[in-house]
Amino acid sequence: MSARLYLGVDGGGTGCRARIEDESGIVLGQGLSGPATTRLGIEEAWASITRAFTAAAEEAGLADGDLTHVHAGVGLAGIGRQGAREALQAIAHPFASIAFTSDGMGACLGAHSGKDGAIVIAGTGSIGLGVVDGRELRAGGYGFPISDEGSGADLGLKAVQLALRAHDGRHDRTALLAEVMHRFHDDPMEAVAWMDRATATDYAVFAPMVMRHADQGDAVGRRIVQSAAEQIDTLVRVLFDKGAPRVTLLGGLSTPLEPWLSPDVRRRLKPADGDAVSGAIILARRSV
Repeated sequence: MSARLYLGVDGGGTGCRARIEDESGIVLGQGLSGPATTRLGIEEAWASITRAFTAAAEEAGLADGDLTHVHAGVGLAGIGRQGAREALQAIAHPFASIAFTSDGMGACLGAHSGKDGAIVIAGTGSIGLGVVDGRELRAGGYGFPISDEGSGADLGLKAVQLALRAHDGRHDRTALLAEVMHRFHDDPMEAVAWMDRATATDYAVFAPMVMRHADQGDAVGRRIVQSAAEQIDTLVRVLFDKGAPRVTLLGGLSTPLEPWLSPDVRRRLKPADGDAVSGAIILARRSV
């Protein structure tokens, strides 16, 4: 084998996806594995990446020696953590070349086919990212609970807070807040015990409930969702103010939350060209 091949990897907190393409962009193989984030440790993240690209290589019919013709691009959650990029670059790999970026920046590259632009991710967390004239843009995304406004975790946190207030009689009890407290068997101390070990993902589990009640007209649900939409509106507008020529809304909350956004923001949003794996492959091609 002498032709160049390109591997794109999107490593996130919930799973890792890999795809191998040839020079013309034809997909040869794909693979999946579990979470790949530096929060789990560099070795664990690399092990998940390896499982994903190995599965993709097997589907593509590549032997171990063929990987020396593969140029890899990896978008990885948590790569901004101190020392993470250096540790990843020090790992021995079988490829012709390898380049790393954050999972968010990989998604941005894919959304705009490598051109200047920005994304707002509204999922378990939230962040605004972009690239303009080689300059990286960022707004928010510093981690829950100090940041990630408008995210699923943020929706869940506000719902639990208000449910506890309603339980005490400090707030009107609506159907949403009653359902939240039902999850804790109407016992605030059970909520406290849950809080002690709860992660952003645990809080985000309440987001679909909040959206459902909001869509059904629950007053508290509507206020929570409208507040979240305003935060996403702000992220989008800030990215445009920073010079982004186009902005795309991504993430698990993007579709349910979009109808709640301001009309001017909705009009300016652009659909994504491709996904985060596409962005990682763009990164791989640029590294050649």
